[in-house]
Amino acid sequence: MNDDDKLGGQSAGKKWGAIIVYALTVFVGAFLLFQVQPLIGKYILPWFGGSPEVWTTCMLFFQVLLLGGYAYAHLIVSRLSLRSQVVVHIAFIIIALAALPITPQADWKPESIEMPILQILVLAAACVGLPYFVLSSTAPLIQNWFSRATAGRPPYRLYAFSNAGSLLALVSYPFVVEPALSRQEQAQVWSAGLVVFAVLCSLCAVWVWRRPAPSNAHELGASADEAGAAIPPLGTRLLWLALPAGASVELLAVTNKICQDVAVIPFLWVLPLSLYLLSFVLCFHSEKWYVRPVFLIAFALAIGGVGLAGFYEEELSAWQHILIYSTMLLACCMVCHGELFRLRPNPRHLTRYYLMIAAGGAIGGVFVAVVAPLIFDTYRELHVGILACCLFVLMADKSPVLSRGRRRLVWVVIILAAGVVAIFVQSRRDYDYEKAVLNSRNFFGVLTVWEDDKDEPSIHRYVLQHGATLHGLQFVDPGKRLRPTAYYGQSGGAGLAILFFPRQEKRRIGVVGLGVGTLAAYGGEGDYIRFYEINPEVKRLAETRFSYLASCQAEVDVVLGDARLSLEAEPAQEFDLLLLDAFTSAAVPVHLLTKEAFEIYLRHIKRDGVIAVHVSNQHLDLHSVVWKAAEHFGLKSAWVDDAGDEDSGILASDWILLTYNEQFLEIEAISRVAEEADTDLSYIDLWTDDHVNLFQVLE
Repeated sequence: MNDDDKLGGQSAGKKWGAIIVYALTVFVGAFLLFQVQPLIGKYILPWFGGSPEVWTTCMLFFQVLLLGGYAYAHLIVSRLSLRSQVVVHIAFIIIALAALPITPQADWKPESIEMPILQILVLAAACVGLPYFVLSSTAPLIQNWFSRATAGRPPYRLYAFSNAGSLLALVSYPFVVEPALSRQEQAQVWSAGLVVFAVLCSLCAVWVWRRPAPSNAHELGASADEAGAAIPPLGTRLLWLALPAGASVELLAVTNKICQDVAVIPFLWVLPLSLYLLSFVLCFHSEKWYVRPVFLIAFALAIGGVGLAGFYEEELSAWQHILIYSTMLLACCMVCHGELFRLRPNPRHLTRYYLMIAAGGAIGGVFVAVVAPLIFDTYRELHVGILACCLFVLMADKSPVLSRGRRRLVWVVIILAAGVVAIFVQSRRDYDYEKAVLNSRNFFGVLTVWEDDKDEPSIHRYVLQHGATLHGLQFVDPGKRLRPTAYYGQSGGAGLAILFFPRQEKRRIGVVGLGVGTLAAYGGEGDYIRFYEINPEVKRLAETRFSYLASCQAEVDVVLGDARLSLEAEPAQEFDLLLLDAFTSAAVPVHLLTKEAFEIYLRHIKRDGVIAVHVSNQHLDLHSVVWKAAEHFGLKSAWVDDAGDEDSGILASDWILLTYNEQFLEIEAISRVAEEADTDLSYIDLWTDDHVNLFQVLE
């Protein structure tokens, strides 16, 4: 039998059996690694207001823990013998199994939102930290074992196979797992999968354990040729760090962007992450996939598309937003990861290489989740990341940049396109924000206060904007200062519900979403208005930059924290009216529109009370979502579509009024303007905490 037919002294048949076991182990480990990410994110999203930054922080946790797993793999490979590695790793797997289940318990729900990033990191570490750590070390460790067991066979295709498992996990989650299983069932199936992984990993350990005693060179994990392989130069090692960092920044920045514009749901988490992993799969499977000139030009064109999208943002549909930014992300990741693969080292330095890649990803996550909110007062990281990626890719080019030939033309195209577009877009943003009174950014997003029409006293006003969405305005003119404006005019659904509610004395009104406090304009003596607001900066601006709250004649309370959690913890408030007006930029936190959320709302209103839901949205048909909930609970509804009057500061708005009191909906002022609801709702699913189908409501 030839040496090529041996696997550590085993027969050819056993050799291929071992290879299959190694492949299945990295595949299952990667699958579990990326299945748990949206599962944990979905569990905790409602606890922190449904903000896009919840997923960004979850990604930061997963990237940092991935780095920890890769560092652990590098450490034991470089310091321990094969059999010692087996003992240590199997011990960790046993401890990880003992840490099950991974589901966050109710006592982890935050009582305050003062440090949301730290709270999310601690919660995730306590629930899934150890199992995720063990899984994250699988790819580099098992590949190292594989390389040793196959006499130095390059393991990079195994890395591509690992990323294929990750990609399948992400693609299957929104289309198969989420619709078919509840969150609790998902956690149970995932736990069973971890047991399967433990068995496979143990089989790999058996193959390693049965290897003949290696020579000293092999004990260090290298063949004679590998032992002499030089460590790549510092510049190359820094690029192992920089290229994945740039791709990671773009991954998270693009995810933030499309979630702000559309909705914060698992599908819009996993789509960018799937494209990110797809680039790893293609680039690390074969050099043939990464055709450098093609992807450099594609990257340049995609950057131009993002620049144009910034100018026509309001005219773009949800699908167009997703397509433009996803295309740019894929092109960027193909370029960064393609260059990264071109700089791959000798297999002897495998774990060091993967450790640097993981560190780069973690650096990108820290930049977007922690650093960017501290140094930028607006969302600038997407364009900063584009320029950084162009610079890193340019540095990765081993040929002289100014050499003659086609390569020079390619570089000129991409650098000029990236530089001109990014600078042009950024200068436009700077010009716009010069008109702002202030910009304020925190975990929940960017808030901007504008001063409009200063030179025209009759329409001089201040405006609060969250991301791309206006959240309230107030006139400076004393005669107009306390007039309800924006989406809350007297001809809109909210105004009609308050003005024509049968009881006009000692009304109890609940409002989810503070804005500038405009709805306080409807409060009279003896009334009580209770606002629920998750963002403390919104409360500060409403109290210092606007005067609706201070001038209100009613008793006013502002409860800080996620509205649903606050209402869930409170005794029944006996509201006459409960108005739902919560937006995260342009997106509605979906956990506020589920069946479980409406159960909470109904507990807090009187039997003849009214729930008014603000459903204005550019991208989503939220009317059908609310009507489906009304159908489920037997509520009657009235749809008020108000065109507004911009000269009077009244903006177009859509509200749906829900109540068990049919007489209220028959009041002439309401029935006269109410439009018919869609009675055929068979095409849409009832939204629940376990299942939200975005595709059914995309405009």
